[in-house]
Amino acid sequence: MLASNAVAGLWGGIAWLRNEPAVGFWYALRFAQIAVVLQVMLGALLLLLNYEATDELHYLYGVLPIAVSLLAEAIRAGAGDRELEGLDFEALPTDRQRAIALAIVRREMGIMTTSALVIVFLALRAAGTSAGF
Repeated sequence: MLASNAVAGLWGGIAWLRNEPAVGFWYALRFAQIAVVLQVMLGALLLLLNYEATDELHYLYGVLPIAVSLLAEAIRAGAGDRELEGLDFEALPTDRQRAIALAIVRREMGIMTTSALVIVFLALRAAGTSAGF
C-alpha cells in the first residue's frame, strides 16, 4: 500500500507540475486504491484473529486511508463542474474546449495526487504504531 501510493503520488505530482495528462497515473492510482482496500481487509482479518495493535492510534491510521480515498473521489467528481461553471462548453472554440478539458484533468490529478501522498503519510504513521515495525 505504501509503495503503490508513493508511486502514484510521485507520478501524479510530476505530471501535474509538467501540466501533462498522464494516463498511466490513473492506472497506478487505481492499483494503489485497491492496495488500500486490501490492507484494511487484512487489518480487519487480524483483528478477527485477536491480534491487537500496541498503540490505539494504529487503528485510526489504518482506517483513514479509505476515508481519504473516498473523500478525494467525491471532491474529484465535482472538479469538472467548477471549471465549467457558467460556460456553454459546446459553443466554445475547439482550442478553448481543449484548454478547459486539460484544466479539468489537471485539477483532478492534483486532487488524487494529494490523496495518494496523504495516504503515504498515514501508512507510515500506521507502520510506526504497529508492533512489528
